[in-house]
Amino acid sequence: MRIPAPDDGTPGRTGPPGAAPWWAEQGTGEPLVLLHGGLTDARFFSRNVPALAERFRVYTPDARGHGHTPDVPGPITHELLMRDMVAFLTTVVGRPAHLAGHSLGGTTALQVALRHPGLVRRLILVSTCIRPMAPGRGSPWPGPGELARFLAPGYGEISPDGEAHFPVVAAKVVSMLAGEPALAQSELGGVSHRTLLMAGDEDAVPLDDTMALYNGIPDAELAIVPGTSHFLLREKPDLCNAIMLDFLAGAPVPAVPPVRRAGARGSRLR
Repeated sequence: MRIPAPDDGTPGRTGPPGAAPWWAEQGTGEPLVLLHGGLTDARFFSRNVPALAERFRVYTPDARGHGHTPDVPGPITHELLMRDMVAFLTTVVGRPAHLAGHSLGGTTALQVALRHPGLVRRLILVSTCIRPMAPGRGSPWPGPGELARFLAPGYGEISPDGEAHFPVVAAKVVSMLAGEPALAQSELGGVSHRTLLMAGDEDAVPLDDTMALYNGIPDAELAIVPGTSHFLLREKPDLCNAIMLDFLAGAPVPAVPPVRRAGARGSRLR
């Protein structure tokens, strides 16, 4: 049963707790779903939603165990996050949507595009990695202590499970990210959607990984935002919003001369 959220951006819920996320929605127009990264929540997009909602109906769900959505027993996996998003698109949005995912949210959006292409229109992947991301010494990703110090208070502000539950969710997410990659490099050629890749020039996701996505996805466009990190959407929101809106609302510009997208430019359907 679909239970829509009101038009004023206040939250809604569909399905049983833990099986479908809390979400908010704002604006009118074509649906655009923003997927936050690991151990953050929909508030991450607070500097992006107002501008995007001037052109789109923007949905901001909280993933399982994140934000307002409670945790449930058992691991958090890429497969479960993908299934949750498919259910959200099917029961709440109700039609194909543009997907924009940051970090772990980008991995989820990418999996949905590969396995359920009919649910996706255009795709934006921000600071997205397809390889294991092991935190700790020698890694750009913070260890458990740093995660708790920087993220647990914000988690506790809205989580129904309380701040004391943060280490449990953090351990699940770290275990998932440090495990097997969500997908193989060879699968990227199966992405049939026009795709925008965004990253900061000081991103924790290595630029080599971003380039692997760029070289692997047939109809990909690339934006490296100068002077930003993994949190580019919050650090330079006006610039990032302009880039995303141009991609989502505009037509592709023919390359002069056409090089890597020479074939794709003439065959775009989305």
